[in-house]
Amino acid sequence: MPLSAIFRSLQSNRPDAYQAMKGGLGLRLWEVVANYWDLGFTSFGGPPVHFQIMRKRFVDGEGGRIPWIDDQTYQELFAICQALPGPGSTKFAFCVALIHAGFIPAVLAFLIWSLPGAIGMFALALGVERIGEVLPNPVYALLSGLNASTVGIIAVAAVQLAEKSITDPLTRMLVILGACAGLPYNALWYFPLLMAIGGIITIFWDLWGRAKFGRMRARFNRKNRNEQREAEESTASGAVPLETRNPTRDGGLQRRVASRAEASGADTAPTTGDSAEEIIPEADATPQPQGIDTTSHGIPVKVGILIIIGFFVSFIALMAVRGLDNTPLEFDLFANMYLAGTIIFGGGPVVIPLLHEYVVEPGWVSSRDFLLGLAIIQAFPGPNFNFAVYLGALALNRGSSSVLGAFLGFLGIFFPGITLSIGVQSIWRVLRTKPAVISLLRGVNSTAVGLVFTAVYRL
Repeated sequence: MPLSAIFRSLQSNRPDAYQAMKGGLGLRLWEVVANYWDLGFTSFGGPPVHFQIMRKRFVDGEGGRIPWIDDQTYQELFAICQALPGPGSTKFAFCVALIHAGFIPAVLAFLIWSLPGAIGMFALALGVERIGEVLPNPVYALLSGLNASTVGIIAVAAVQLAEKSITDPLTRMLVILGACAGLPYNALWYFPLLMAIGGIITIFWDLWGRAKFGRMRARFNRKNRNEQREAEESTASGAVPLETRNPTRDGGLQRRVASRAEASGADTAPTTGDSAEEIIPEADATPQPQGIDTTSHGIPVKVGILIIIGFFVSFIALMAVRGLDNTPLEFDLFANMYLAGTIIFGGGPVVIPLLHEYVVEPGWVSSRDFLLGLAIIQAFPGPNFNFAVYLGALALNRGSSSVLGAFLGFLGIFFPGITLSIGVQSIWRVLRTKPAVISLLRGVNSTAVGLVFTAVYRL
């Protein structure tokens, strides 16, 4: 079909906002290309900036585009992608395309998103041996300036993410908690633990704590009003000296005070009820997902569960073989990258020391080449996990084997996160309307945004 015909068909079949693309495979592929083609070349700054770029494009409809997902779905996908291992922004780009256009277009979106940076890092690996031990001063100055500006861009993106994530005092506290708690310690299990704690806190607050606190506050307000009313009655009664009172007048005074108290009670009773209603939220106060279409291209739950089980079976088998002696270097490289892609939570601050352990300590890559690639990857567009392509090419730097090493590094580092995101998204699609799940993701999202500030500090 000519491109002009595809374009006309695409224009006539464009879905409404938040609705999945239901045309043929060719139209859905073209839709993905039209919305992703430039991201792999222009998305500098790492995951925090990537998330903001994709928010503007797929939620806000920047540039006259039709929004693909709503803000609630964005927040939930952000939380899921941050809670799963692997590159967060890459999983997010894949999941958005999966919801809107289906699995094959999502794979294309992933390739468009990640390949430009991967090819650039592979080219760097081929030429790194020709680079001297000391970089020329202009190159060093350029890289230093790019890295410094990248940190500033990430800081701005972190603030923008926080503005969207903070919806009440609790989420503000969780953002601060994530930012502060992530500073003193950096381990593979620590960031997931912080996000899990944030999710548990929001579940407790949304489903029990908010209503309990509201009732306690309402009782406290009623008690204060009763004490104030009694004080007013006591003051009114004490206005007449005891020695000058007579039964008739006292009775009239008491009747007037009682009438005044009844009138006051009649006036304040509805107020008390109104106050309680304002303080105690209803059960559906938690934000509910809007009418976004997540079913047209959804993965069935049973298939998703099988994908997750199959992944962990393959992971266990791979790690078992990895422990054997005399395994080929190609297998060891893939196994190390696969392991890194499975256990890395938190992105760059965690992946860099882990990759150093997996490729430098065995002697596959020199410390000098590792640090040089690390300095340059910060200035490259796309996912920072493309660093694995560079390391894989250097590890098998024997002619055509460099291509194999780059491919093994690319596949090993990205495959675990993408696979798990497919399986988890199938379950999320069914559970996302449950109040407990919504609260959990809200807490995970806020804590993950706080960890972005931790990444800015570490940079």
